[in-house]
Amino acid sequence: MLFREIYEEGLAQASYVVGCPESGEAFVVDPRRDIRTYLDLAEREGLRIVAVTETHIHADYLSGARELAVATDATLYLSGCGGPGWEYGGLDGIKNRIIRDGFLMQMGGVRIQTLHTPGHTPEHLSFLVYDGAESIEPMLMLSGDFVFVGDVGRPDLLEQAAGIVGSADAGARAMYHSLREKFLTLPDFVQVWPGHGAGSACGKALGAVPSTTVGYERRVSWWSRYLRNNDEDGFVRELLDGQPDAPTYFARMKHMNRDGVPILLHLPEPVEMNAAALRAAVANGATVIDTRPIDEFAESHVAGAVNVPDGDRFSTWSAWVTRPDAAIILVAKAARVDDLVRRLVRVGLDDVIGWISRDAPGLSNVKLARVTVDQACELWRAGDASILDVRNAGEFRLEHIPGATQLSAGRVMLMMDAVPRDRTVVVHCETGARASVAASALAAHGFDNVRCMIGGVHEWQQHGYPLESGKEPAPTT
Repeated sequence: MLFREIYEEGLAQASYVVGCPESGEAFVVDPRRDIRTYLDLAEREGLRIVAVTETHIHADYLSGARELAVATDATLYLSGCGGPGWEYGGLDGIKNRIIRDGFLMQMGGVRIQTLHTPGHTPEHLSFLVYDGAESIEPMLMLSGDFVFVGDVGRPDLLEQAAGIVGSADAGARAMYHSLREKFLTLPDFVQVWPGHGAGSACGKALGAVPSTTVGYERRVSWWSRYLRNNDEDGFVRELLDGQPDAPTYFARMKHMNRDGVPILLHLPEPVEMNAAALRAAVANGATVIDTRPIDEFAESHVAGAVNVPDGDRFSTWSAWVTRPDAAIILVAKAARVDDLVRRLVRVGLDDVIGWISRDAPGLSNVKLARVTVDQACELWRAGDASILDVRNAGEFRLEHIPGATQLSAGRVMLMMDAVPRDRTVVVHCETGARASVAASALAAHGFDNVRCMIGGVHEWQQHGYPLESGKEPAPTT
């Protein structure tokens, strides 16, 4: 059996290729939208991709399942377990089969069995992989967002991102029963390969190693004691407490993945621009994503640009602050453009029309207004500024500047009305990166009263300035 994990650091997302060299067939689970890596792997290994699937309707990125099925003429296998309102659409012209609990697929000596494991989402499937046609016990489980290393999938995204009131509690209870009736019935030696690792917003305590086992999670995971004690209510409370804020773009990802992701066929090919062409495009409504480090961007950038530094979080942070219908121009190094385009299409930002070098003449003409920690503290003590904390609610509860308002950076664009325009607003995060994204986006939308705090709450604490903890963020809606 061939087994490969393909891991994307920016989204902390894992996809998998399972193949049988004997039959020359391969099965791909949870592919990302830029599919070349799967095509190249199959070609290198002499395999033909005959089946493509996804564990569930994803919220944090656009699935490449339809794209890969079309490119390879494979059958697309999708869950039929979601119930009313969560049936898959957008399948015209794509060979597909709706599958449910217990479905079996054979590829030569490799057998794959589906398990319906609701909790994170109602339709969620996990896949048991058996190595050898006669094997009666599975070798590994592809668990998607059901079981992670040290955690389980959060059940509140349908409520947070899709607005389905009451679904968080129901999902948490479904998760409890999926663990008890499906996961914990498996042998301890079964390997568990999840859909996400540390850094994903699909859970609150994901481990940083790529895989685990049923036995290890049974013994040491935070949730195992609740299962041992038959404490469903305690499990539900613990699971729902302290989950990170869901960025507002998750709702768009969820609905597109359900109803139909546009087929790309090829990646966008942005053209190189000069400063004059860039300004003309901006005048026509284009969005400029400037990928320089935050200090360089703050010193000088084109008016209206948003600062999303080139790094692991580029996909997620770009989706926070960019309209999905916007034409996009990148300020980036030439060697980085192709990879940045791939990262954008993974979150449905497809209309990348151009790019301009970070060193292009005539590019920069404005600064991002910033304040030092000392200056921010003076404004705060004098009552001359509102403090806007753009970290997650859990970070805010742990410690924050007294009197600050919490609005996570992933929600700032949807909730701009909650940001004052009649007084100075000091925006901060932990170290300054997320604050630069949020502050630059607000400035691009006409907030000339925003100041980005250099160094964030980490430096605030180093200076000995006061913090408080335990307070819930004030509602922003």
